[in-house]
Amino acid sequence: MPIHSTAHATARRRHALVAGHVATLMASLATAACALTTLAERAPVAAPVAPPTSVPTPAPASPAQCTTATPDATPTADLDHSRDLSAALEPIRANVDVPALAAVLIQGDQIVLHAAAGVRTRGSDTPITILDRFHIGSCGKAITATLCATLVDEGLLAWDTTLADVFPEAFAPDITPPANAAWRAVTLRQLLTNRSGAPADLDADGLWTRLVEFKGEPTAARRALLTGVLARPPVHAPGTTFVYSNAGFALAGHIAETLAKEPFETLVAKRVFAPLSITTGGFGAPGSLAAIDQPRGHLPFGMAMVPGPHADNPPAVAPAGTMHMSLPDWARFASLHLRAARGSLCGSDIISSDAAAAMHTPPATPPKDQPEYAMGWGIASRPWANGRVLTHAGSNTMWYAEVWIAPERDIAILAATNQGGAKGERATDQAVAALLAEFESTNPASPAPAPAP
Repeated sequence: MPIHSTAHATARRRHALVAGHVATLMASLATAACALTTLAERAPVAAPVAPPTSVPTPAPASPAQCTTATPDATPTADLDHSRDLSAALEPIRANVDVPALAAVLIQGDQIVLHAAAGVRTRGSDTPITILDRFHIGSCGKAITATLCATLVDEGLLAWDTTLADVFPEAFAPDITPPANAAWRAVTLRQLLTNRSGAPADLDADGLWTRLVEFKGEPTAARRALLTGVLARPPVHAPGTTFVYSNAGFALAGHIAETLAKEPFETLVAKRVFAPLSITTGGFGAPGSLAAIDQPRGHLPFGMAMVPGPHADNPPAVAPAGTMHMSLPDWARFASLHLRAARGSLCGSDIISSDAAAAMHTPPATPPKDQPEYAMGWGIASRPWANGRVLTHAGSNTMWYAEVWIAPERDIAILAATNQGGAKGERATDQAVAALLAEFESTNPASPAPAPAP
């Protein structure tokens, strides 16, 4: 029997929980502890596994070296030089009590550690595999920004393109409802850095309910979102204040699809997934209703959600985070941004060095209490990373995912679970710490340089 009497109630509850996640993420970013962890201060949660005897650890790439990966499209090829730490992850999964938990650590363009533990859904004995698909929530914001970067590189779009440039008709005086004039000069850069004045939620005037119940194409749903958001004034003067906003990223995705004349989902598949050989990427909850062929998401209290329209947020906010894929495929995307952050992009990569620099650089923000948030990436510093990290967390309240990129170490760590809420957050935090501890056992961080006298 359903736990809510209507689909609307289910969606409203999920939206409220997402708002709580957003508030937590904002607070974490504001204290330079992005992605909801304090990994720098936490002791390892699992004893290091014995180092391998047959697979050497790859040497870090030189920051000046062009290191574009040419991965085999077969997912198992990603694991040829990786060591399986699933046995070390199982105690974490069991102790935190999530159905499944998976993680990978990459060095350069290669997965060197991977782990998968648990089952696809509670009450089933079908185990997950490292090739199963996980919903990555707001970690997909960086994918949206990357798509936009490909259009910027081609000259179809600019970081300073405004809403009025793309949607002049929205500001026509005879439009009902008319767009508030304060939105005219809002730029793509401001949308992607959460400084556009877009709201933290979409509840005003019943917009969220209309988006949940929308029956048309996703592009039309995003046009409805545009109309609804622009009908009200920005919540802050554009460019002045950080407000974590799914609406802002939805508008950015709608800009891209409007100028490129193809649906956002198609653009992501063509411009990001295909060139990176991501074969498991998709939108919405993974898997099918008829069979437990992929992991299923679980609400914070543990109830499984079957794939379908109520197992994810509506397509209108797909650019803000309704994507799923396997962790090896997600690692392909993380590897692109690891190379970019190290200055190692090649001409054959899907984004240029200039676009990557724009994506990884937070706006200059005078107030000291605002988080360092670039385009889909929180920016922080960690001792274990020897400096800067790019990071994000994502959850639609039924899944939880997080990613850490440490350019100075030439590594990235990704983790995901199929349960949301506090348990999902703890599980992925501890999975990241476990893989990092194992990596540190054979690749210790260099001491931080002494401060100048």
